Amino acid sequence: MFSLELSSHAIRFLNKADKALAKRIMERIKRLTENPYPSEMVRIENRKEKVYRIRVGDYRVLYTVDLPIIYILDIDKRESIYHK
Repeated sequence: MFSLELSSHAIRFLNKADKALAKRIMERIKRLTENPYPSEMVRIENRKEKVYRIRVGDYRVLYTVDLPIIYILDIDKRESIYHK
C-alpha cells in the first residue's frame, strides 16, 4: 500500500471544485494507492522526472511515484493542465 501527498495546486483545485467532482477525483486518486501504475496511466514526455497522468472524465491528474509515496502534482481540465 502506498501513501498520498497532494500539492497545494491539487488541494486548491479540489477545494474549488463542486463536491461531486471532487469526490469522483479523490476516489480515483485513492485507487492509485493500490496500484500506482494502472493500465490507463500515461507517462508525460519531455519532463525531467517521470510524471504520469490519469483521466477522470474531462480532467487530468498529474502525479509522480517515489516509493512508497505518490505525489499528486496537479489536477485540472485537459485544456489547461499541460500549459502550466
